[in-house]
Amino acid sequence: MTHHASKAVCANVSAAQFFDDLHMPLGGLMAVKEADHCLYCYDAPCIQACPTSIDIPTFIHQIRTGNVSGAAHTILSENIMGGTCARACPTEVLCEQACVHNGGENKAVEIGLLQRYATDHLMDQISIKDGPHPFMRAPDSGRHIAVIGAGPAGLSFAHRASMLGHKVSVYEAKSKPGGLNEYGLAAYKMVRDFAAEEVTFLMGIGGIEIFYDKALGSTVTLENLRTKHDAVFVGVGLGDTNDLGLNGEDMAGITDAIDFIEDIRQTSDLLAIKLGQDIIVIGGGNTAIDAAVQAKKLGGQNVTLAYRRGEEQMGATAFEVDLARQNGVMVHLWSKPVAVQGEGTVRAMTFEQTMLKGGKLIGTGETYDITCDMVLKAIGQKIEGADLRGLVTEDGKLKVSENYETSLNGIFAGGDCVRSGEDLTVQAVQDGKQAAIAVDVWLQNN
Repeated sequence: MTHHASKAVCANVSAAQFFDDLHMPLGGLMAVKEADHCLYCYDAPCIQACPTSIDIPTFIHQIRTGNVSGAAHTILSENIMGGTCARACPTEVLCEQACVHNGGENKAVEIGLLQRYATDHLMDQISIKDGPHPFMRAPDSGRHIAVIGAGPAGLSFAHRASMLGHKVSVYEAKSKPGGLNEYGLAAYKMVRDFAAEEVTFLMGIGGIEIFYDKALGSTVTLENLRTKHDAVFVGVGLGDTNDLGLNGEDMAGITDAIDFIEDIRQTSDLLAIKLGQDIIVIGGGNTAIDAAVQAKKLGGQNVTLAYRRGEEQMGATAFEVDLARQNGVMVHLWSKPVAVQGEGTVRAMTFEQTMLKGGKLIGTGETYDITCDMVLKAIGQKIEGADLRGLVTEDGKLKVSENYETSLNGIFAGGDCVRSGEDLTVQAVQDGKQAAIAVDVWLQNN
């Protein structure tokens, strides 16, 4: 894995132009060489570790034998967003951690890089040579499904539902599709506007239309969507963020890390990004790491990541935490924010040192201050519930059955809005795929 040093930001440079790729892609010869390491295991543990159950040994064997487009089809048949997942998925704790080579002298097969090699190859072939789309729609079913949210779950649902012959209308609150892939992942994971390219590829199957700037609210409601469509799938993700609960949290200089990442991804001029010199990122998940590393790469002088628990409890993987340290981010563990200092503008944060006692996090009473002119909050997100009235929630997420049905007849849901834990594109894609299959069965009986 290759990491690149920061470089100076020039005027009118976008994130896609400025940030280097976190992982350098494999060339053809290197891909075949890497594929040769795979043992083509029977009942391969890497398949079990993949949330979308990609047949990993088969696609690697296809690369080895020169059938790269076939390898991509094997991947995309299970995970239509296999290109993004190859870039941003924590393969080091999923498929690659399960690789049998980990128990021997060899390192794990670079499954993520091989997956990227195959999917990029197929997408480039279709883009450059205007080749046929690898997936075909079933005969038109005459049924029309609404999808709320054009993020990974919603788009995965739409693609699978279209394959099954249904017409799909997607209602997206923002002006672009992609959800977390477009707005919430670090720019160094998604270079050259890959998220948009992937959506264009996905839409190539036909039968899917997306309506933008259509947030749930006065004109788009669950009730009118249910009236106009045969079924509804909710894939809204997590549109709201958690607060610290501290006085002064609304001071200038304090913002949500997810908004900071979105600004970086969407700007055409990185110099327009408001960047402090002494920056604190609060949180321990991938969003916190993405924000901290990008802040450092963009020129933040002192970037500190503060987390209230220890490294073992962090949502981010050890690879991500190491990436932050390699890029000069100072990681403060067992540090809980307890006060904001400043008058109108943040000037420092006070942290209390913490510890685990009987499995419970407690404060020690010892505090310390960190001077700052910018604070990025990455302490978790939650669903915006006001426009989801009528749907039963549980622990802050939508409650669904094993078939992804919500409490309202004909309305299904999946993705981050129904799951606890770290938000992963790969799990959202799996939810969308499985929910579409479940809705297809439901439609046959209704």
